[in-house]
Amino acid sequence: MNLAKLSKSGQITVPLEVRRALNLKTGDKVLFVKNREGQMTIGNASDQAIYEAQTAFEGVAERLKLKGDEDVQKLVDEVRYE
Repeated sequence: MNLAKLSKSGQITVPLEVRRALNLKTGDKVLFVKNREGQMTIGNASDQAIYEAQTAFEGVAERLKLKGDEDVQKLVDEVRYE
């Protein structure tokens, strides 16, 4: 368990153990999410954005019949140079 104290200006110092667990570096954005039970979770906003992008694109390669890097590069070139 880790605790952090809230300053008058609403700032906290994220404990080292938590920063390491979330792979947080100086300047990173921290994400706070409230679940259905009212509990808050904390996460690395960059990691969450990557996860959401991966989820959004899940299965797209199969639907577009992309089998490898060359197929992806051809698609990128087609879109870029249209």
